[in-house]
This record gives sequence, structure tokens and C-alpha cells, in this order.
Amino acid sequence: MTEENAAATSEANPLAGSSAKAPGSRKSPTFRVVLLIILLALGAGAAFWWQRQQDGLQADAWRTVAIKRGDLVATISATGTVEPEEVVDVGAQVAGKIVAFGKDRNGRIIDYGSVVEEGTVLAQIDAALYTADAAQARAQVQQAKASLERAQADLGQLQAKLVQAERDWNRTRKLGPSEALSQSDFDASQSGYDIARANLAVGRAAIVQAREAVSQAEAMLQRAEQNLDYCTIKSPVKGVIIDRRVNIGQTVVASLSAPSLFLMAKDLKRLQVWVAVNEADIGSIHPGQAVTFTVDAFPGQVFQGEVGKLRLNATMTQNVVTYTVEVNTDNSTGKLLPYLTANVRFLVSERHDVLLVPNAALRWTPPEPAAGTGRSGASAAGQRKAQTGSATEPGREGPGRGVVWVPEGTAVKPVPVQVGVSDGAFTEVQSDALTEGMPVVVGEQQAAAAAGAGYTSPFTPQLGRGGTGPRR
Repeated sequence: MTEENAAATSEANPLAGSSAKAPGSRKSPTFRVVLLIILLALGAGAAFWWQRQQDGLQADAWRTVAIKRGDLVATISATGTVEPEEVVDVGAQVAGKIVAFGKDRNGRIIDYGSVVEEGTVLAQIDAALYTADAAQARAQVQQAKASLERAQADLGQLQAKLVQAERDWNRTRKLGPSEALSQSDFDASQSGYDIARANLAVGRAAIVQAREAVSQAEAMLQRAEQNLDYCTIKSPVKGVIIDRRVNIGQTVVASLSAPSLFLMAKDLKRLQVWVAVNEADIGSIHPGQAVTFTVDAFPGQVFQGEVGKLRLNATMTQNVVTYTVEVNTDNSTGKLLPYLTANVRFLVSERHDVLLVPNAALRWTPPEPAAGTGRSGASAAGQRKAQTGSATEPGREGPGRGVVWVPEGTAVKPVPVQVGVSDGAFTEVQSDALTEGMPVVVGEQQAAAAAGAGYTSPFTPQLGRGGTGPRR
């Protein structure tokens, strides 16, 4: 009876039977505590990861660059042309055909780059016509001299006639008009004396005329000989031939201006760079100022020079006024060639061991914050009131006031600074609140700004989160 009751009970409640059969299968309280701890740890880790993700989005919203300490050189950049310090344009003063070139000191025919001494024959013009003119002038001189000698002989003859006429007149005057001397003879004797005196004066004038004719003929001869000498083109100075502008057989015509045959540089060891400087920068240029420049012919090599002269004849091109500045440089090595294009940098000022920030940090201001974001950490009005100045222009000297923005948690705060000189990329700043290595904001990350505060998977490629400056 008892066994039948037990079987019936087992069929009616299977759980009871199993419980009775396996009392050790019930879960213990220790297992439940461990499970609860594991769940709490997972929740805390997920919350921590979520917060770090949100903080990372806020931190990556700014592009920052670390403040650095170093030297700064403020310069003004311009472009110029290498020019010989002194050039001589050798021309022709007579017209004619080029028949030959001279030789340089090495015995080579005069050409580009020939080194010549003063008086070296550069070219020869056909001298046939000028030789004939010189011969004709010599003949005219001889003719004038012969005329002078004849005038002098005539003068002697006239002097003798005057003496004879004077004697006749003296005898006639003693006799006077009388029965022995008629009145007509008396008058004839007097007239003869007067004519002899007048002829003597004419003879003396003829001598003066003959002498002037000789001088004129000699001047014409000198001119003809000079023109003949001009047919030989000679070097006026010691130098180097930069340009030869004629060929053998070419006819040169000298009219109102002498045609240019050769261009010579007096000394290629001393060169100049003619630099076009904008009117906005000319106030920072002065004689004796240090200058560096480069040329494309020698990349990587820096040449030294100094400002020699500021030309006052400004030029205007499309309403842009520029002044020409002469920069003197030494070319003892002979590397620099005339008419190379030079990239010139005028040294304006130097700073050593100063704090430097990118110019972008001085130009950047935070945008208007969206409602409820609070990312900027201050109102836009308060931020802009803090900005009391801006950086000086590159190459300008003179302190000013400015503001840089530094990250502070998920926000940024303004730091007023004293602004010094700039080299176009970095600017000198002074502030007790800034130290070397401190990050300053130069812009915003576009990807972070677009994502906002939303969730981003860590396995999704993050474009644009690198930034140009050092990461915080």
C-alpha cells in the first residue's frame, strides 16, 4: 500500500520526485554573488568605455599644435635679377660693313665670354671710303699751305711797291704842282701811293685768310683721320664680352645714335642683384642690410649680399608700386652668371630662444556654440571680447596683442599674448600662461564636428582625425 502511494505521488508531481532524488543539484548563494559581481564589472567597463569614447570625440574636435621654443628670423621675400655691377655698351661711330673681328688676350677670335684688355681690337669696319676722305683732306691741307706761301710772297711784293710809291710821292710833294710838274702828274703820284698802301693791307688780309684755310684743312684732315680710326673698334676698358651683336659682313649704320656692337662687363667678380620690392615692404629696407638669395642654377646653395642702394624711380604695374633695390654681392668664385633670376630674402630681425606658435593659432577663433552643446566652455561674446589684437604681418617688427586658444577638458579657453615678429609661418609670443610644449588650437576636426556626440564604432575608419599638430 505504501509503495502504491509513493508511485502515485511520483506520477502526480515529477519535480518532487526529482528533488527528492537529487537534493545536491540546487544552486548555492556563493555562485549567485559571483555572477552579480561579473555583471556589475561588465556594466562599469561598458560605462567607462562609453565615457572615454565621448571624451575622445570632444578632445578630437580640436586640431592642436604644441608651442615650441626656438629661433625666429623675420625676412622679406622678393625676386630679382643678377646684373653686372658696371657694363659698357661698345658702339660704332661710323657706318660701314664689318669685315673682321679682333683677338682676345688668349689669341682667340672675339666672341661671347672673351676676356679683353683695354685697347684690344674688337672689330674692323671697311675703311675704304674713310681712307679716301683722309687722303683728300691731306691734299687740301697741302693746297692751303701753298696758298699761304703765295700770300706771303705777294705781301712782300706789295711792300716793295708801297716803298716805291712812297718815294715817288715824296718827290712829287716836294715839287708840288708847278711848271715842272703838272697837276695830273701830282694827283697820279698821290693816288699811286694810296693804292700801294691799300694793296699792302689786302696782302696782309690774304695771309690771314690763307692761314685760316690751312687750319680748316688741318681740321678736316683730323676729322677724316679720326673717322678712319673709328673703323677699328677697340675695347674702352678691361672686361668680359657679355654679348656680341654683329657678324662679319653685317653693315652698321651710325645716324642719330651709335649702334651697339658689343656689351661688356667691367668686372664679373662684383655683381649686383636688382630686386623689385613692394611699396608695403620698402620701409623695412635700408643700405647695409644683410641679404641672402638663391638661384635656380645652384639649388641648395645660399649666397650672401647686402643692400647697396634704393632707387627712387618707382614703377607701377597694374596699380602695384615697386622700388628697385640694388644688392651688392661678391662673385670671386665666378659661379654667378649675369641675368640669373634670384630669390632674395632681406633680413629684417632675429629672435633667439623665444616661444613660437603657428600663425593659424593667432587667427583662429571658436565658432558660435550650438544650443546645449557647451563645447566652447564660454559664450561666443565672451570669447571674442578676450581677443584684443592679432599677429603682426610676416616680416613686420613691432609688438602687438593677440589671443591663442588652449584646450581645457572638452572646452577651449583664450590666453592673451604679446605678439612679436613673424616669419610667415610662426610668430613670437610672450605670456606667463604659456609654456613650451603646451597645445594651442589651430582649427577644428571636420569629422568630429560632423559626428557630434554620437556613437562611433572603434572598428570604423576615422578619417580626418589625425590633425596637423601634435595629439593630446
